[in-house]
Amino acid sequence: MRAIRADNPRMMGRRDWLRSATAGLAGLAAATGARSAGAGQGAEGRATRFQVACMTLPYSRFPLARALSGIKAAGYRYVAWGTTHREGSATEPILAPDAPPGLAKELGRRCRDLGLEPLMMFSGVYPEAPEAPDVLMSRVRQAAAAGIPQVLTFGHTRGGQSQALGRTLQEARPRGPGPRCVTIVVKQHGGETGTGLACASIVREVGDEGIMVNYDAGNVMDYLDVDPIPDIKACADVVRSFCIKDHRNFPKDQDCGPGFGEIDHYRLLHPLAFTGRDVPLCCENISAPLIAAPNDPEGVDALARRAREFLEVVIRGLQA
Repeated sequence: MRAIRADNPRMMGRRDWLRSATAGLAGLAAATGARSAGAGQGAEGRATRFQVACMTLPYSRFPLARALSGIKAAGYRYVAWGTTHREGSATEPILAPDAPPGLAKELGRRCRDLGLEPLMMFSGVYPEAPEAPDVLMSRVRQAAAAGIPQVLTFGHTRGGQSQALGRTLQEARPRGPGPRCVTIVVKQHGGETGTGLACASIVREVGDEGIMVNYDAGNVMDYLDVDPIPDIKACADVVRSFCIKDHRNFPKDQDCGPGFGEIDHYRLLHPLAFTGRDVPLCCENISAPLIAAPNDPEGVDALARRAREFLEVVIRGLQA
């Protein structure tokens, strides 16, 4: 989905709203200063344990087994499950929404046997969809069985549907001894939930530790042309993970791997550098701008390795 540009006359009302919302980020950050300061200095200022993971998503054209082995070979300790993979002549889901938790547990075991700890899985459903509460609850049960701490969801809400998203999250919030170990994280995907501030407002209203925010700076910049740096400052207190994706507006409007785009990852991660928490950084896009995607999995391995090394350098610098 492409970014909405200001030269589209039909969208000027929405663009005006976005400019107003962006201008208000600094004010909201100041109004929640104590809370945001706590996000940066929580747990007595101890360094955040950023967990650099690669999603299997960049390997979707190849079998899941090849994705996992490639991610391990690229030097990762952590993995996030994507959505589908090419298995033989068919495209198969990693885990169907109604799959029994036992299958998720087995897949988690496969990852750990390779030396990869799974940190996140996709819900595969928009929270505003009618079936979303049931699907999200199923995903939470699967994640609990697999020992995965986070289930990722996102919406493209319009026309006041953000309230419906909040109600869905309240219905689906993790319950029970196992599921309570799982956090549902909602990320930005355009529409009324296109910024971290918008997602944070919903999460704060829900008011449950099992519902938090995932931050996707690439989506914020791509879909809305909003600078993600003021935005992350306004929601850092409820951010529990990142989908790592960079973005360029020149010479082509394009998502790309971290460090290849225009987003300053030092500024992006700085508000969460000293929370004392475990914070997954899950590489969703590792591609190089302007260059065709690799035809072979070894080319994807090389891009995955470069993304990991870049993020590790940024983390070391921030926490030096």
